[in-house]
Amino acid sequence: MFTKGLGLLTALLFTLSVSAQHEHATVMHANDSTESHEQKFAPGPFIMDHIGDAYEWHILDQGDFHLSVPLPVIVYSQSSGLNVFMSSHFHHGHESYKGFSIAHDGDHKGKVVELVGDEEIVPLDLSITKNVVSLFVSVIILMWIFFSIAARYKANPKSSPKGLQSLLEPLIMFVRDDIAKASIGHHYMKFTPYLLTIFFFIFFNNLMGLIPIFPFGANLTGNIAVTMVLAVLTFLITTFVGNKAYWTHIINAPGVPWWLKFPVPLMPVVELMGVLTKPFVLMVRLFANITAGHIIALGFFSLIFIFGEINVGLGYGVSILSVAFTIFMTMLELLVALIQAYVFTLLSALYFGMAMEEHHEH
Repeated sequence: MFTKGLGLLTALLFTLSVSAQHEHATVMHANDSTESHEQKFAPGPFIMDHIGDAYEWHILDQGDFHLSVPLPVIVYSQSSGLNVFMSSHFHHGHESYKGFSIAHDGDHKGKVVELVGDEEIVPLDLSITKNVVSLFVSVIILMWIFFSIAARYKANPKSSPKGLQSLLEPLIMFVRDDIAKASIGHHYMKFTPYLLTIFFFIFFNNLMGLIPIFPFGANLTGNIAVTMVLAVLTFLITTFVGNKAYWTHIINAPGVPWWLKFPVPLMPVVELMGVLTKPFVLMVRLFANITAGHIIALGFFSLIFIFGEINVGLGYGVSILSVAFTIFMTMLELLVALIQAYVFTLLSALYFGMAMEEHHEH
């Protein structure tokens, strides 16, 4: 019942949020356009704007009223040095501030650029964007939850778990026993903290991305830079803990016929490519699955406005099906949020286990 209620509430809030933002975009286009007709709804930019990062956190629109939280823009330029200001300077009729602006088209679309002469230069950007704020929020929530649980265990080591402790203990035991211990073996304890961290980090951020209420709703695990960092961490750990048998298997490939090693060492090249493709697969799988869920939901909402431009009654009719499919997708995304955290953690544990597996002569 809780899962169904969360799914229905999320879908309803997401519907209101998308409708309000589309209304605001239509009003802005109508005000800015010199043409007599209203600009048609463009589903591509609409979807990409929702799943992408931003220099402000949009909350709601009501008619001409636009509510958003401005975020710090921190850029370093070779000509003007370090510049720190709020993203609100880019709004309220101002297209640029201190020579900086947000590119609306071209290769640097959506990024802060500096206009030097007739050339757009991309400065070093260290801004606190929407995804960065979401990252901070998730880290604070995770630290608060697990520090409080750890304190309760230390204070009452023999008492039965209560509250969040009883809710998360089965997941903690599952990661430790069914993922770390089963995949790595007797060295599992030194990898368990890392595996628990990435599991709950991915799981919580997947869930937070489904709740379109500030400070939630950012597409953090659907950002390929975030998934790349997680994959690189797994790659580095696997590389540094790999034992002699692991590297011997990669470089020498025992058991492979000599004619596959001479005159060109083909098998070591294949094995080294496999070492590099493992973290790449981790990165792309998480990014693609989370992003695809958001795109599908936004695609259903886009149908409402596309058919609504043809006929208002047709738009209302399609909206019933769109909302129904979105509720179904939201329920499915709740399951995907857990599955993707499990898959990433399991594959990381398997890579650690293969890197530390001892070679046995037969």
